[in-house]
Amino acid sequence: MNILFCGDSNVCDGIALSALSICKNTSEAVSFYILTADIENHYSIKMEFTDKLEAVIKAKNQNNKVFLINITESFESYLPLANMGTRFTPFCMLRLFADTVPQIPDRILYLDTDVLCKSNFSDLYNTDMQNAEIAGVPDRYGKWFFGNILKHNYLNSGVLLLNMKNIRKSGLFKKCRDMCRDKKMFMPDQSALNKLATKRKLPQKYNEQGKIKGNTVFKHFTTFFKFFPIIHTVTVKPWDTEALHTKLHIFEFDDIINEYQRSK
Repeated sequence: MNILFCGDSNVCDGIALSALSICKNTSEAVSFYILTADIENHYSIKMEFTDKLEAVIKAKNQNNKVFLINITESFESYLPLANMGTRFTPFCMLRLFADTVPQIPDRILYLDTDVLCKSNFSDLYNTDMQNAEIAGVPDRYGKWFFGNILKHNYLNSGVLLLNMKNIRKSGLFKKCRDMCRDKKMFMPDQSALNKLATKRKLPQKYNEQGKIKGNTVFKHFTTFFKFFPIIHTVTVKPWDTEALHTKLHIFEFDDIINEYQRSK
C-alpha cells in the first residue's frame, strides 16, 4: 500500500500519528511518500524526522518504508501566484506536483496530516479506479457553498485515492497547477480538483468529518461549526491531546498518541 503526505516541518506530529494509525490497522507493508519544500518562511521536513519515523514503523512491519522527497525547485518554478496569500497554506498544493515525481506509484492514497485511521482501509485502497482520476468523500459543508446541493458531489480533498496513471495521462495536476496559478479561489487545490477531475464518490466512513461512528475508517479533524451559545468555528487537531479529550471527547486514538510521545 502507498500513502502520500505533504507538508513542512510544522506537520511532523500529524504525519507521525497518521502513519502509526495506518500501521495499526493493516498487516500489509506500507510505503509512505512525503512531499516537502522550503517555501518563504516555512522549512522543509528533514531526514532526521523520516529516519526516526521509519525506525518506528519498521517495528510494526519490516517492509514498511518512508520516502522523503523535496520538491522546492519544482514548486518555486510553478508558484500558485494567485493563491499564495490565501488562508490555506501553499503546502496543500504540493500534492499537485505528484505527477512530476517519478517515484510516486500508479495508485496512492493521499491523506491530510490531520487524518487518523480507525479501522482497516483495504476496501478503500482497492476501489475500482479504472474510469476515475480521484476518489473521495463529499465535503461536509461543500454542498451548501460549492457543489451541486442535490448530487452532493463536491469532494473533500483530505482523503483522496489517486489514480496516478490516469492523472499523468490526462495532465490533470498540470491543469490544476495552472488554475491555482491564474485564478484566486477560496480553497485553491481542492476547488481545482473538483472542477477538473474525473471523480468517484465514496461513502462517508472513509473521510468522517463529523463525529466518529461505528463504521468510521478515517477520522478527519477538520474545522467545524458550533451553534451554541453563538455560531463559531472549532479547530482541534489530533496532536492537541488536551483539546481532543476536553472539547471533542475523543479517546479512541490515545494508544497511538502515547506511543508517539514515547518515541520522540
